[in-house]
Amino acid sequence: MTAAAYAVDSEPQRKPASRVARGRVFRRQPLRALKALRRLMADKEDTAAVFELMRALSGNSVPNGYRRLLRSPEGGRIAYERIEFAELLSDPKWLAQFGPATVGEAYRSFIAERNISAEGLAQESRKDPDSEIDAAHPFAWYGRRMRDVHDVWHVLTGYGTDGLGEACVVAFSYQQTKSLGFAVIARAAQSRMRSLKTNLPYAKAVEEGWRNGKKTAWLPEVDYIALFGENLETARARLGIARPVIYESIPVDARNPIAA
Repeated sequence: MTAAAYAVDSEPQRKPASRVARGRVFRRQPLRALKALRRLMADKEDTAAVFELMRALSGNSVPNGYRRLLRSPEGGRIAYERIEFAELLSDPKWLAQFGPATVGEAYRSFIAERNISAEGLAQESRKDPDSEIDAAHPFAWYGRRMRDVHDVWHVLTGYGTDGLGEACVVAFSYQQTKSLGFAVIARAAQSRMRSLKTNLPYAKAVEEGWRNGKKTAWLPEVDYIALFGENLETARARLGIARPVIYESIPVDARNPIAA
């Protein structure tokens, strides 16, 4: 979830669901979350700590999100098709088809500039031996979908992968997913930013992320394959994604206020 280059490995085999099916993977683990948060605050590039914290605090956000997806015709179709989005996002030929000013072209530029990939991010999510992210279960598939759209949400919202941009996009993401881990990361970053002796509106930028996420249409049910062919500004308007005015007001070279 950071600008660090994600390592890429082969596509895993889907594992039989065990703890996911029994719901054990969704139990909150506050102590484990606290340890992961400390690691993340010490090193914002520690993507594995992000996933560990998210798993420790996910609660029922994944099953609740999946059930909500099923309640709409478009979401039900997407759940039925169960496409592994990371595979498409990691396919250069698929990404190459999108023309100028489209969401797909913006995403292609976004990952190229940062030397990152969807499959690399997926590899980070597998570092925890207790993870069941690759389980053959609808809830695990939904978890993978939420993981794989993270950088797409960066593109849609206009937030970069600098420290401030990540704090803003996780605040936005909490409003979309109600996954407590996002809220904890955003509030911890915001608290540290407030402690800085500066006149720059870092904390207000994160608050703007909360507000924008709440006002935006529910992005988990978006057909991202169709979205990639849409004009970026048209898509933002259709989905109600507001421009991050406060974030953009902060100089680019000052957007890493909590860098380790």
